[in-house]
Amino acid sequence: MKESVLKRTKGRIVWASVLVVALLAFIWGNSAMPGQTSSQMSGWVGQLLRTLLPFLPLDTPEGMHVLRKLAHFSEFAALGFSFGWLFGMLCGGKAWFLLPVACGVAAACVDETIQVFSPGRHCSIVDVGIDSGGVVTGLLVLVLGHLLFRSNIRIFRRES
Repeated sequence: MKESVLKRTKGRIVWASVLVVALLAFIWGNSAMPGQTSSQMSGWVGQLLRTLLPFLPLDTPEGMHVLRKLAHFSEFAALGFSFGWLFGMLCGGKAWFLLPVACGVAAACVDETIQVFSPGRHCSIVDVGIDSGGVVTGLLVLVLGHLLFRSNIRIFRRES
């Protein structure tokens, strides 16, 4: 029994690691794009969202600015979730929360640094804050989901 649990955990660690690497490649790859290319991609996403959700005010520069910030937040929320999943399996204990936050903030700093070297882009400490907020939100979603899952398992076991 213990061997199968260990094997299952190793597989999850591999999947969580692959997910973290893929998200970092996506995030940093987007940051390495020139400003004009990035704006075109945001415009395409904005157009898609206008079609799906016509009530969103994406026709203004302010609306597109908010969309870009939400994209940053969402990417880093996914990264925070993934870091939390990975480090939760690797570290456990009560301090496991600090390592994903530190790695997420470091990833946000690297992300903004990459933009310094991308034509038509600039770095912003505000973006580091938005990204870091996304990391913490992703971690909180993971923790809440884990707590709900565990409590449902306990309730199910009591009913059986």
